[in-house]
Amino acid sequence: MSVIPTTGREWHLVARPQGWPKPEDFALRETPVSEPGPGRALVRNLYMSVDPYMRGRMNDVKSYAPPYELDQPMGGGAVGKVVASNAEGISVGDHVLHFGGWREYATVDAKSAVKVDPEIAPLPAYLGVLGMPGLTAYSGLLEVASFKEGDAVFVSGAAGAVGSEVGQIAKLKGASRVIGSAGSDEKVRVLLDEYGFDAAFNYKDGPVAEQLKAAAPDGIDVYFDNVGGEHLEAAISRLKVHGRITVCGMISQYNATEPTPAPRNLAMVIGKRLRIQGMLVGDHQHLQEQFFQEVGGWIREGKLHYRETVIKGVENAVDAFLGMLRGENTGKMIVAVED
Repeated sequence: MSVIPTTGREWHLVARPQGWPKPEDFALRETPVSEPGPGRALVRNLYMSVDPYMRGRMNDVKSYAPPYELDQPMGGGAVGKVVASNAEGISVGDHVLHFGGWREYATVDAKSAVKVDPEIAPLPAYLGVLGMPGLTAYSGLLEVASFKEGDAVFVSGAAGAVGSEVGQIAKLKGASRVIGSAGSDEKVRVLLDEYGFDAAFNYKDGPVAEQLKAAAPDGIDVYFDNVGGEHLEAAISRLKVHGRITVCGMISQYNATEPTPAPRNLAMVIGKRLRIQGMLVGDHQHLQEQFFQEVGGWIREGKLHYRETVIKGVENAVDAFLGMLRGENTGKMIVAVED
């Protein structure tokens, strides 16, 4: 029988950030922990996720996900061990994936918790390569961008959790060329040497349009956008007729306090008959089983590689989140809740 603690620590948003979030916008607070009610389970979180979309939830604006409430625990992906259960189908000792992150202990609705097996994959993998970022990469490339064998693909934010998987899936599915951009020379080396990209560049080394033209002299068919701004403008210039763009994220604009200039070449969308489509991973849950089977198989066979940047200690979660926004992670940024 697991011992239930009386209190646990959780991160609260205490002020809405203006521009870049600051540590003082958050507070780590001790709160009571109690037995779960009917249909619920108490989970001791082992790992939690910090993701770019969380920055948007800190603003008090209507969006696809409700904003975080002030002086309340923030939410996010987490995986942990069940220490008490009042729900059918979930037992003490089970490992579950859920959205009660940013805290040591979470009481979760059993219907929204997914049991995961640490024998099949390490627990952090369910937050990254086999989790929401992985399904985002898989569905965004194959379904939203209508990828087909022989396509040339450009990915921005390519060393991150989503981008690195997009590039590798494209290669495994027969892309003619895969190009990635990242924010450091070390990340560029990882893209080329570990993930098998055909070309990669550091976007800080010069204009993205010039570097992309050199990396994709024959143009591209698909652009997977995690960055927006200058990258999107450059991609529109290099896309071939009937090219497709999946807009997954625009991290270059998340902390802007003034309106950012739109791509100045949007008129090209007409002549090239381009398709630009935004995506939310929640629209693609029907692919979950297929995704687990195919990507899980590639991982087991050593065909798909992934990296994680793990920060230890729930008390360091805000530092991990801010580091992720600054691009300090290679692969998925994860917090190991216990130091």
